[in-house]
Amino acid sequence: QLQLVESGGGLVQPGGSLRLSCAASGFTLDYYAIGWFRQAPGKEREGVSCISSSSHGSTNYADSVKGRFTISRDNAKNTVYLQMNSLKPEDTAVYYCAVRIGMNYCSASIIRYEYDYWGQGTQVTVSS
Repeated sequence: QLQLVESGGGLVQPGGSLRLSCAASGFTLDYYAIGWFRQAPGKEREGVSCISSSSHGSTNYADSVKGRFTISRDNAKNTVYLQMNSLKPEDTAVYYCAVRIGMNYCSASIIRYEYDYWGQGTQVTVSS
């Protein structure tokens, strides 16, 4: 049974921070690349960040979040995190984590069609 469960979303003021968690069960997360995506109302789901398997150790970010967001993993907890700083109203979206079993390296672009297992999402709202 493969599951991804996102948590950590909520309401935050502009300029604030949140840390999202993606907890995996049913597979060993550190073997695979994990992507973070977001979907705002009326928009397509877009790639935010990706972290490659531990053997590769590379990360990738969308231009819109680079310098503000940081992706990391804790293999002992089988969890990937997305630290989000300097949040803006345009960051408001449902955030999802995803994996494709067998993919261990992030593409330069974070492409949602490359992923086949998704969590349920966690809502992030940035508003004053």
